[in-house]
Amino acid sequence: MKQVATSIPAARLVVALLSGLLATPVSAEEIRHSIFIAGPSFTGIIDEAGKEIWDAGRPGARDGYQLPNGNLLIAWDSEVKEITPEHQVVFQYVRSPENREIGSVERLDDGLTLISELGARPQLLEVDRTGKMIHRIPLQPETDNAHMQTRMARKLAGGHYLVPHLLAFQVKEYSPQGQVVGAIATDLPELGGRTAENWPFTAIRLANGNTLVTLTHGSKVVEFDPKGKVAWKVSNDDLANKPFADPCGCQRLPNGNTVVASYGASRGIKLFELTPAKQLVWESNGKHRVHHFQVLTTNGKPLLGKPLK
Repeated sequence: MKQVATSIPAARLVVALLSGLLATPVSAEEIRHSIFIAGPSFTGIIDEAGKEIWDAGRPGARDGYQLPNGNLLIAWDSEVKEITPEHQVVFQYVRSPENREIGSVERLDDGLTLISELGARPQLLEVDRTGKMIHRIPLQPETDNAHMQTRMARKLAGGHYLVPHLLAFQVKEYSPQGQVVGAIATDLPELGGRTAENWPFTAIRLANGNTLVTLTHGSKVVEFDPKGKVAWKVSNDDLANKPFADPCGCQRLPNGNTVVASYGASRGIKLFELTPAKQLVWESNGKHRVHHFQVLTTNGKPLLGKPLK
């Protein structure tokens, strides 16, 4: 099921911040996605035919979004940039000197930009358009290994922050003051315990209160209920072609399906889509490894609503 479709102009790859659903469900044979990819060898947009139609000009990105205005907000390990489709930089933030890496980025509804930093002073920062820090939230990753402290931090609708901590085997919820007000354990016995290396990478709070989490070395995706119990789980045990290989990025689509990036896949399936019944309905075998991503369109139609990724 390699992608086959006609090319889509970059100008149409704009995701509106409006709630909604795809108009019509599509069958496995019809599914085609255009995707923004943040990865080690390519950072840019792939159209529905699998063609590279926009290149950021610099590989190695960790995270990123296409914004409603069509610009790309991208995080590399040393900086964050907002870039127009014409490659003009309209926003830039450079990593704090005391830290070693930037882990993630998110443009917030109030216009501020949320950035996670890893290192001697692990923290979340909300910065304004000039790069000035407006809010700082200290993190508690339980390790001084900067690269393993945290990954895809996101702000929740109520003002708290959802932060995966890999070596702590926990997705922690922080208050704006930096207090841990909740935690989801990923080293549960039914998931294989700590020996399974279920390091949480992407954590997505869903509308029903559940939290969808990719577990990298554990090669699985798990949806936890508000009490931290397993509500849904999928791994290579559920799929004949065993596409899970160090899943990092993940996105829950408006139609309820889940798209997963197998970052560890040097060959074969790099991205794939699963239904709630764990049926594989789409896959991409492109040449680029994928750290994180954003599905932009399906069959020529922009996905509506803020992307859950």
